[in-house]
Amino acid sequence: MPGESGIWIGFGMSEPTGNPIFDKGRASGITNNSLITFQGRPKVGEGLEIGVAMGLHNALVVSGFSTRAAGDFTSTSALTLWGQSYDQGVLISTNYHLQDVKLSFEYLTWPYPVGTRHFRLKTLWQVQYVNINTGFDAPLLPITGPSGGPLIGSNGSPVTYQAAGSRWFLSPTLGLGVREYLSKFVRLELNGSGFAYPRHWTIWDADGSINFRFGHFELGGAVRAFHVKTSTAGPYYVRGTLLVPQVSLRWYSK
Repeated sequence: MPGESGIWIGFGMSEPTGNPIFDKGRASGITNNSLITFQGRPKVGEGLEIGVAMGLHNALVVSGFSTRAAGDFTSTSALTLWGQSYDQGVLISTNYHLQDVKLSFEYLTWPYPVGTRHFRLKTLWQVQYVNINTGFDAPLLPITGPSGGPLIGSNGSPVTYQAAGSRWFLSPTLGLGVREYLSKFVRLELNGSGFAYPRHWTIWDADGSINFRFGHFELGGAVRAFHVKTSTAGPYYVRGTLLVPQVSLRWYSK
């Protein structure tokens, strides 16, 4: 069936919804509140997929997507974010950039031999890399003095209210995938995988799509749910679930 021989390359566009949270971890050593929700609607995300058929209806697929969002809120309590303190009632700007890269070996589990059947059940053996860059600022607080020069803090450096940091991890994920070829030109696909390291990170994602084939090209529409929680053992962590409607265009060599 299409996609079970040769190679393919796909590009996707998505419009995620959801607002991750930021909070202090077990190693923070601070007493101030650090729990905030990132503001702003995520911008249109980009996705890329490269697949190679491995024979016997198996495949090796590399895929990735990224999204970002920015927005403002007024703090209702004193906050400490990446070591930077903000008083209650301060306007705080937030931003984040989420990146995910997945290497997946899709192994045909049933039926075997396939014969003329159009249904495929695959086990998914994966490795995922997740990186989340985050930043905060208080844009309305003064950083210049009456003379127009920069304000100097007690440490002798210019005053700044910016704070930034990132969290990343590399994790195995295990899952199942279902393919149903309604015809040579229409394919349904469902996938779900995940992994959790208790008291550290958690990751899972699930998607469903319908795909229409036109010669060497395939147009797809999908909905994906993606959840990530970075390690809570460090000073700070990020947790969130995104719902990701997306469209994709793939080119197949065969």
